[in-house]
Amino acid sequence: MLVAGCSSEPVAVIDEDEPEALLPTDLAFSVSLQGQPDHEFGDGSGVAFLSATGNNVASVRFRFDNGGEWFSSSGELTYTFSEVGTYARRITAVFYSLDSRSDSITTEVIVQVGPSQSGDWAFVWGDEFEYEGPVDSTKWHHQVIPINGDRWANDELQHYTARTGNSYVRNGTLRITAKRETYTFNGVTKGFTSARLNSTFAFTYGRVDIRARLPAELGTWPALWTLGANIDEVGNFHGATYGSVGWPACGEIDIMEQNGWDKNHLIGHLHWGDTQTGAYQSQGGTRSISGASDGFNVYSMIWSEDMIQILFNDLVFYEAPNTAGMPFDDPHYLLMNVAMGGTLGGAVPAGFVSAVMEIDYVRIYQ
Repeated sequence: MLVAGCSSEPVAVIDEDEPEALLPTDLAFSVSLQGQPDHEFGDGSGVAFLSATGNNVASVRFRFDNGGEWFSSSGELTYTFSEVGTYARRITAVFYSLDSRSDSITTEVIVQVGPSQSGDWAFVWGDEFEYEGPVDSTKWHHQVIPINGDRWANDELQHYTARTGNSYVRNGTLRITAKRETYTFNGVTKGFTSARLNSTFAFTYGRVDIRARLPAELGTWPALWTLGANIDEVGNFHGATYGSVGWPACGEIDIMEQNGWDKNHLIGHLHWGDTQTGAYQSQGGTRSISGASDGFNVYSMIWSEDMIQILFNDLVFYEAPNTAGMPFDDPHYLLMNVAMGGTLGGAVPAGFVSAVMEIDYVRIYQ
């Protein structure tokens, strides 16, 4: 934090008979965040620039609603918010005249602060889900057309929909909800519904952090993952913008998967087609976990031209070198979904009704 100066706070003694001109007048107070306007809530660094101006102003004291106070003789302050997350802070600028009269302005700022990490990571894209109702369509695309004609891959049992009953935002989290219900799409009837979201943002290399609570119900297959944006898969958001190749030539990075019969392990995995031979390649790792449905955890990926790492709560549990034979040097996009049954979902219990994966935030850094 850079502070313009410090002293004890003057005590205002106001005589109502004193001339009005001695009061601070024409006051203005503004707060801007580093990274604006490109990033609405800042670039994740938490750096804020405060400016308080007016006539007959000798000094300014900035008061934060979390208890901090900073005195400035110039009316300027650079302040760094340190609490990780996206939140609102009320800041009051108290303007003092030469004879210690005062007036004040209070404003509210919403700031986004990313986690402390080694290296010079800068926030580039994300969603904090600080709104209510349908997901933000400028950031997320519902993929609803089955990629294999009348069905999804891996023998999944659901239809994915764009209905708010299957994906919506409430109280600061995205809820992806899988349900047992009869639903017909394009003349094909399934016994389950859920949602599959594509990010409208594509990126090459960086760090992804997703804070989530996983479903506990057997038969569910939650996944947080990426695909090469050049995939020719029907219904995906990016179409042929980045090219048109099949799977696995596009490359797939599974940041988190959990199968339907074992809720005590996580899966991090890579799938790709060898860039020289086209042969399918696959490798990954697992990590034991308990209570993934009881609270939120952070599921992460660090992807560079040299290495791909999968992390759980900032601890690497799988990594692989990014070699010349891999296609992981092109833009990827994020996917988030809860599948029912299928290869990793397994049998769905007869008593299954619904299950929810909650997402607190999605953040991408480069």
